[in-house]
Amino acid sequence: MTGQMLHTSQNEGTLHLPRLLCLHGGGTNARIFRAQCRALEKALRPWFRLCYAEAPFPSIPGPDVTAVYHDFGPFRGWINSTNENPLAMAKTLQAALHQAIDQDDDNGATGPVVGLLGFSQGAKICASLILEQQLLDREMNIQLSGSLPRFSFAILLAARGPLVTLSPLSVQADIMHKMDRTCMHNNSVCVDCEGGKSNLVLTRELIRIPTVHVHGRQDPSLEQHQKLLYDNFDSQYARVLEWEGAHRVPLKSKDVGALVHEINLLWASVLFR
Repeated sequence: MTGQMLHTSQNEGTLHLPRLLCLHGGGTNARIFRAQCRALEKALRPWFRLCYAEAPFPSIPGPDVTAVYHDFGPFRGWINSTNENPLAMAKTLQAALHQAIDQDDDNGATGPVVGLLGFSQGAKICASLILEQQLLDREMNIQLSGSLPRFSFAILLAARGPLVTLSPLSVQADIMHKMDRTCMHNNSVCVDCEGGKSNLVLTRELIRIPTVHVHGRQDPSLEQHQKLLYDNFDSQYARVLEWEGAHRVPLKSKDVGALVHEINLLWASVLFR
């Protein structure tokens, strides 16, 4: 990991609040994601602090990034298509998440990290992380030292499959039999789905960690987002929010307000279940 600048909230009034660990899309970075989430972060400020992680791997910019954020590089991704070692990739990715949390702690944040918020490839990683948390709970029935915080819920914006095994703990826990050949997605672009070792999850176990799935009706990958939901999530624990948007983070007050409402309902259900 390089010592890149991460873009955590500078609002001192949120230091004590529970935190959402935020994962940007492929081909962007933490700085861009914070700009994309500016309306959402402001609307969530009474309840949550947002902590933005930076993906560890260099990436070409996403297809819609350069039109607005061409000067905001370097661009990063959560999946390393040049490295066929799932364990090495898992360790690097987990280190990036730890670095974001540690830097936010250094900035004075004291609230617990309670959830994940991801967009596109970042949402794919969020979904993969909560699946692995669930698998490890069953396989090991313990919280191992050095692992990430326990995530009580996840907000998945424009998430598509397939899910991937990215935790070094799950690799070491011998969940490798749930893997097949590589399929790597950078936003809506599929990159070489054939050769190489894989960290593709094959388990048919449904995720029972609470989630909100945010689907843009104008998103060209909407069917893939719906497929991920129906193939991988228990409907009793998943909420769906559709909005009249394309492949982006909601910005208009009406759309942001609806998303904040869903997040708060989800958080209340976690607190009082």
